[in-house]
Amino acid sequence: MSSAPPAVTRRLGYLLKHAQLRLAELAEPLYAPLGVTGRQLALLALFGAGPAQSQQEGAARLGVDRTTMVALVDELEVKGLVRREVAPGDRRKRLVTLTPEGERVREAGEEVTRQAEALLLEPLSAEDAERLRTALHRVVRVE
Repeated sequence: MSSAPPAVTRRLGYLLKHAQLRLAELAEPLYAPLGVTGRQLALLALFGAGPAQSQQEGAARLGVDRTTMVALVDELEVKGLVRREVAPGDRRKRLVTLTPEGERVREAGEEVTRQAEALLLEPLSAEDAERLRTALHRVVRVE
């Protein structure tokens, strides 16, 4: 990990941060051939799940501000991975949908994400890895 003293390395914030950094370090090279980042894949997963959502709904679900969401969707639109459509009944609202290429990248991204997560969790037994996931779900209240 690092040469930080145990008083630092035993802190939960430190451990969570460095686990996230390690996951990104493992995942980003796997995402590169897809032409997207982990953050962009998260958006593809979000907008590819279920019925079309607006940019504003997506921002609220991911906990990012609307301006940031617009910029992120712009990036995906430039790459031909999403398109914006006017919402029926509300011309001001833009629904974000995946293009066929966006769907292909989303599916491939899910597979490489699983690979990166498996690499991160490799030092753990299958049972410990599942316990970690379960505990983190409880902590962040994800269902």
